Amino acid sequence: MVRAAVLPAVGAPLEITDIELPEPGPGRVRIRLAAAGVCHSDLSLTDGTMRLPVPAVLGHEGAGTVLSVGEGVTHVAPGDGVVLNWAPSCGRCHHCRLGEVWLCASALTGAGQIHARTADGTDLHPGLNVAAFAEETVVAANCVLPVPDGIPLTDAALLGCAVLTGYGAVHHSARVRAGETVVVFGVGGVGLAVLQSARIAGASKIIAVDVSPEKEELARAAGATDYLVSCATTAKEVRGLTDGQGADVAVECVGRAVTIRTAWESTRRGGRTTVVGIGGKDQQVTFNALELFHWGRTLSGCVYGNCDPVRDLPVLAEHVRAGRLDLGSLVTTRITLDGIPAAFDTMLAGRGGRALVVF
Repeated sequence: MVRAAVLPAVGAPLEITDIELPEPGPGRVRIRLAAAGVCHSDLSLTDGTMRLPVPAVLGHEGAGTVLSVGEGVTHVAPGDGVVLNWAPSCGRCHHCRLGEVWLCASALTGAGQIHARTADGTDLHPGLNVAAFAEETVVAANCVLPVPDGIPLTDAALLGCAVLTGYGAVHHSARVRAGETVVVFGVGGVGLAVLQSARIAGASKIIAVDVSPEKEELARAAGATDYLVSCATTAKEVRGLTDGQGADVAVECVGRAVTIRTAWESTRRGGRTTVVGIGGKDQQVTFNALELFHWGRTLSGCVYGNCDPVRDLPVLAEHVRAGRLDLGSLVTTRITLDGIPAAFDTMLAGRGGRALVVF
């Protein structure tokens, strides 16, 4: 039996309870977690914005040590440090064959499987495949990647979602070029990773926007050259900071219709907006046909940073080793499993960066 954070039903409070894990069968790996990040996607499962089978063990951003492996697993062994990959690619579907592994049609099929059981025998699913909000987990072999050399295991947890997503939004989706101006909406864990990545890309001006004035110090430490508290005139203020033109690139990390629309309006004519935030179906964004023609802007979605973790983890590790990417600075609080419900409340209130569960 191991302790885990279980979502019994959509809209129900999270329960910290004991669960029973199976031993790893063929093609599976058992891992003792070192750390797990508390991500907004976990919150999206609790309120039904993202619909996956419940009851479920939540948590998808994590790293730990391999305890045992099932038959056929050869790329990791007991004792190895690994990063969890919550969206593994099958390599066979249409998108995988196109090289768009972040859009793999089978990426979340594991969420429908039975992962573990509670003490009373209730079947549990792995919320986003990897069930990282637990002392231990059992996952498919393609959900684990070796931790790159020189990366502390606890910090490595952040590579599994926040950093891959933020880095990919800048380098793969928006394709920020040196000298361009960037505005980032939402200074949570992913937003902080976007700010650092924009700095790495050589952006000349990096504007951070958030509802909380208290996040300015965090944003500037991550690379923001300017900070704005979100308001009705945010787009106008961004233009004022960019010679009246608007930013070359906007990255939206909130997932709200009003923020997406403001991000789009904050870019110059011909600018690019990448939407990272996960919004609900009720968040309708509207444009008229004439403005789409006139402004010539690009609006695009971004899944998992349009990343291939196998390709991108070594790149990120090199940035960390060179001191260009600071994983620890994304974390504003370190908690235990029991602290996850409070971390959700903090996220809803728009406070802080990443909360990290340390085991």
